This record gives sequence, structure tokens and C-alpha cells, in this order.
Amino acid sequence: MAESAPSLKQTLAGRSLYLVGMMGSGKTSTGRPLAERLGYGFVDADAVIEQAAGCSIPQIFDSDGETGFRAIETQVLSAISQRHSLVVATGGGVVTRPENWGLLHHGIVIWLDVERQQLLERLRADDTARPLLQQQDPVAALDALLAERRPLYAEADLTVVIQNETPEQVADGVLQLLPTLLSDPKTRRRD
Repeated sequence: MAESAPSLKQTLAGRSLYLVGMMGSGKTSTGRPLAERLGYGFVDADAVIEQAAGCSIPQIFDSDGETGFRAIETQVLSAISQRHSLVVATGGGVVTRPENWGLLHHGIVIWLDVERQQLLERLRADDTARPLLQQQDPVAALDALLAERRPLYAEADLTVVIQNETPEQVADGVLQLLPTLLSDPKTRRRD
């Protein structure tokens, strides 16, 4: 039987959960109900980046390029990682900078793995500006990002394969999987 959320919260001992995955994988939409069920705070790292920069992510890409954006992203992640008891929806490319992994591992890293075709459908249905897909062939751009990032996402502590589940169902699935992960001595709190 799965641990109840209050008991799981106690087992987590304040460790934050970092949701990683491709754009459109549902990190924000899953993160909110997951945080609510755990009694944790929720942080959308992209929203914090926009607040810190005083402009939108597409504007950051326009003025500073991806390199400038990634530098701000690392600074924001560093500040977030100083806090505890959070569910953090990260940006899709956070895994591409090795220094970010040290920050992510202050908590538990959970990969929301969505199959390519479903990602394409989700991204087509979403009007959010995605700077890395603003290319002549956005499908080829997505495929290139998937090829680059999938091995990096696979380094997460926990992988949740998503098919047609709602964000609430995905959050419940994470809650069911976490106790198994937490009972493994390799994942105990690193003090």
C-alpha cells in the first residue's frame, strides 16, 4: 500500500522535488497538484526567470541568446535550491548544463517522459512561445532536442512514463512511486 501524503512528506524530510522533461511534458500542470497533495510549495522556474529578468523568455532569447538564458536559469535554480519542501517545474533544457545537476540533486529529480508523438500533439495545441522551436522545421528541431536531452533526462532519480493520464493522475503516480525510491539507501538525504 502506498504511503499517505502526510507520511510521505515526513519521509521526504523537506527534500524538494524537481520535475524535468521536454517542453510540453506537463511539468507545471503536474507540479501544482503534486505540491498540493504533499503540502509543499510550488515553483515554476520559468516564471521566476521571467520575474528576475523583467521580461519574457522569448525576449531573453532574443536579447541574450540561449547561452544568456541558460546563465539566468542556473542562477535562478541556485536560489531555488536553497529552499526546501518545494515541487519545482524546471525548464526543458535545465539538464543540459552539468552545474545544474549539482543543484538538482539537492532534491529528487523526476523525469516526466512523454512519447514524441504525444509531445508534438501537445505542443501544437499549446500557444506558448517556444524559442527553440521557432525554426523552419519545428518537428526536426524537437527531434534534435529529444536526441540531445533524453540521455540527460534518463539520469533522473525517478522516471514517470506518461501516456494519456491527466496531470492529477500523473501526480498520484509520482506519489505512489516515491516511497519505493525513498526506501533505497542510495537516495537517502545527502548531509
